[in-house]
Amino acid sequence: MTLPDMHSAEAIPEAARSEIDRLLTSGDLFRYTAASDAPVSLLESEFAEMMGSRFALAVSSCSAALFLSLKALDLPRDARVLIPGFTFAAVPSSVMHADCLPVLCEVRENYRIDIDDFAAKLPTVSAVIVSHMRGHTSDMDAIMELCDAADIPVIEDAAHSLGTTWNGTRIGTIGKVGCFSFQSYKMINAGEGGIMITDDADLIARAIIMSGAYEHNWKKHPVLQDAFAAHQNRLPLYNLRLSNLSAAVIRPQLPHLARRVEDGRRNHDHVADLLGQSPHIHVPDPLKGEVRAPDSIQFNLIDMSDAQVETFVDAAGAHGVKVQVFGASADNARAFWNWQFIPDLPELPRTRDMLMRACDVRLPVHLPTHTLNAVADVLLSAVAKASEQQAA
Repeated sequence: MTLPDMHSAEAIPEAARSEIDRLLTSGDLFRYTAASDAPVSLLESEFAEMMGSRFALAVSSCSAALFLSLKALDLPRDARVLIPGFTFAAVPSSVMHADCLPVLCEVRENYRIDIDDFAAKLPTVSAVIVSHMRGHTSDMDAIMELCDAADIPVIEDAAHSLGTTWNGTRIGTIGKVGCFSFQSYKMINAGEGGIMITDDADLIARAIIMSGAYEHNWKKHPVLQDAFAAHQNRLPLYNLRLSNLSAAVIRPQLPHLARRVEDGRRNHDHVADLLGQSPHIHVPDPLKGEVRAPDSIQFNLIDMSDAQVETFVDAAGAHGVKVQVFGASADNARAFWNWQFIPDLPELPRTRDMLMRACDVRLPVHLPTHTLNAVADVLLSAVAKASEQQAA
């Protein structure tokens, strides 16, 4: 069968159309024009309620949310921020943008933070960003115990983890701040956009002002007004706001989140079970207490040479399944050695070894079972072809 576009997303719900038409007719796209109940403001209150958080701030991207989180922590220039060695380049970029320095820790073969290396480097940093990369949750109990004991704030990069829970708690609500993405390949799709959540009134007040709530626009946010008063005209404005048009696209998708999460997990587990037939493919299990919300699948190639990996990727691609091996291309933004903008970029041998065999395949949540079966068949045939190359 001919496989569909594996990077496609669900259609935007019909409910968005009337609000989009209203906005286009009125031209009212700026979040602060209305005195109250602007689409962005409604999104923030709805998202915070959905997540069980006190406050939310919608911004232009998850990267913007990470940047504002660091700035709102009021860290000194060149403060060191610990991040995992397996994440997207936007994370260390956000750290650099905030005038801080990224400190990288090792990541294990299951894509989770190596807690021993994390603990060893923790005393040297002022803050932590935990990237739940591709929706894989690290041991948040161990991480929070270490960080709480050291009084080090934790920001959760939950760009890929909207809908994931850890021992029943929503990912993004465990650390001091949680940051999410509305980019097209995420559970909620606005093309671009992000949001941050927290229970800290002073932190969100600082972030709101710096996001671009100039003059008295901060009064349109339901936060303790005393929290704003101390910061007005004392913080720079970075203008990272979300537009009403993006909020109108996002809001009707929120009621679909639970269903999308369930569909994504079902799809992932179905394909993972099929791929388990091959001795050359290993899909890491979730950690105890982790209930994931995947829209893609990651797996490691076992006992395969570089040439065989290349054969596997080419064979899968020839039949319509694009496989990304994180460490195999010269410019992959998820391979830490390509983050040449980091001063004194370290070597992480364990993470490097993992990335050279770690594969990524999109699995949009709306794919039907017969398409999932076809994807698995392509991958299994491709890995069989690559393994035969060794025998030859």
